[in-house]
Amino acid sequence: MINVLFFGPVAERIGTRQISLDFQESLRWQDVRDALRARCPEAFEIVSIVAVDGRRVTEQDSAPLAQGSEIVFMSTFSGG
Repeated sequence: MINVLFFGPVAERIGTRQISLDFQESLRWQDVRDALRARCPEAFEIVSIVAVDGRRVTEQDSAPLAQGSEIVFMSTFSGG
């Protein structure tokens, strides 16, 4: 399984804070993002931070996910 977490306004737009996906060989975080973005584009238009297994990733980070990986999608936020 791959665990996908959503925080803040991204979770609000998705309608949930977490989903689980079946693990597939050679699956990358970008593949997960693209599939979810097709289903809920309004949530992914505000995603600005992505982390895989606790480490922030960029578009250039394309290593395959492992069984049990965790992906986090969130938007930039500020507090006061």
